Amino acid sequence: MDKIQCRRCGEEAAQLEKPPFKNDIGERVHAEICRGCWAEWLQHQTLLINHYGLDPRAPKSKEFLYGQVEKVLLGDGEVEPLDLSQQGDVSW
Repeated sequence: MDKIQCRRCGEEAAQLEKPPFKNDIGERVHAEICRGCWAEWLQHQTLLINHYGLDPRAPKSKEFLYGQVEKVLLGDGEVEPLDLSQQGDVSW
């Protein structure tokens, strides 16, 4: 099992087995995010999907979720509170 210096938690930890997406973001997550932080992200992603009523297959939903991956996992790591005024709406 390969270890990486995780960008999110700062720890040396187990790397994901493979990139989670077949794009640049997936490659970056694979190279920079540990399994533990990825598991936390998946829980947060589920919360986003349920709260906003996202269809992960829809292009607009994918774009939103990829943006959140970049912001939360690959960016400053700050998780924004859910926008309760947007519940069930992805038309921002």
